[in-house]
Amino acid sequence: MVSLVEAVKESIVQFLTQTGWLEWCGVFTGILCVWLAAKNNIFNWPIAVISVLIYIFIFYESKLYADMGLQFYFLAMNAYGWYFWNRNKGHTEAQTPVTMITRKEIILSVIGIVFFTLILGFILRQNTDAAFPYIDSFCTACSLIAQIFLARKVLQNWLIWIFVDIIYVGVYVSKDLYATAIMYALYVYIAWVGYRGWKKTLTETL
Repeated sequence: MVSLVEAVKESIVQFLTQTGWLEWCGVFTGILCVWLAAKNNIFNWPIAVISVLIYIFIFYESKLYADMGLQFYFLAMNAYGWYFWNRNKGHTEAQTPVTMITRKEIILSVIGIVFFTLILGFILRQNTDAAFPYIDSFCTACSLIAQIFLARKVLQNWLIWIFVDIIYVGVYVSKDLYATAIMYALYVYIAWVGYRGWKKTLTETL
């Protein structure tokens, strides 16, 4: 019985590795949660948690350690975003209003991105076998900022996502993560839809 269980486990692992089934699950849940966020639907947060857990494993296997660490941050931010948006219990649409980015937020964001990229990039380059230490760190830094703005419903979060997702497409293609690259290409489109939709909502409330 033990040998049979081990054989089944080995077969499952082999299937996931060879077919990329796990990656496609991450792709599906990733696209769905971003689309729901663009549509201002609060259910994007629990689905995002599932996607994050999948990609922790995928990025570890691909030696994209900054991206893997970013998923743990996303896990915490998804919980925060779910709480912050949950101002209208019993409804799917968040009640929290969309806001514009401030000059102070822009300055702090730029400083934070530069500092984080240099520090993390250096650490990864010196201490790990990371594939793209500085590019990976830069994208991670941009994603950290964008996720904060998404959770806080700042309109310009979508513009940051468009920028960073374009870079990610190239990174994942170079690592043969083609399904993930396709997902991030779709993210660019969804982010644009999100930006237009949130901007319309903001205009209607002014």
